[in-house]
Amino acid sequence: MSSTLPTTSDATFRDDVLASAVPVLVEFTATWCPPCRMIAPVLAQIAAEQTGRLRVLAIDVDENPLTTRAYGVMGMPTLALFVGGEVVTTVVGARPHAMIMKELEPHLASAHAR
Repeated sequence: MSSTLPTTSDATFRDDVLASAVPVLVEFTATWCPPCRMIAPVLAQIAAEQTGRLRVLAIDVDENPLTTRAYGVMGMPTLALFVGGEVVTTVVGARPHAMIMKELEPHLASAHAR
């Protein structure tokens, strides 16, 4: 399984994330960030498991300073879950699959119920 996530950018963030009909988990990442490389396969696995229920995208903080600043991202990786264009939860730092899903699940269930 490839651990490369689809990406978004300052230019496409509104369409890719804010206007999405499904919840979107955005990984704020950087090429120089070892924990970001560690979590990438976990996020790819979550993306594969949650197809149709959750979209997972990465955004490079160095290449996309406007979005990074707009959401106050200070540490990498930062995972932000967007539902209906709004951030509903944020996780900072690399976490195991189970911990990430525990944080996401209540929001995914409520988004699905809408």
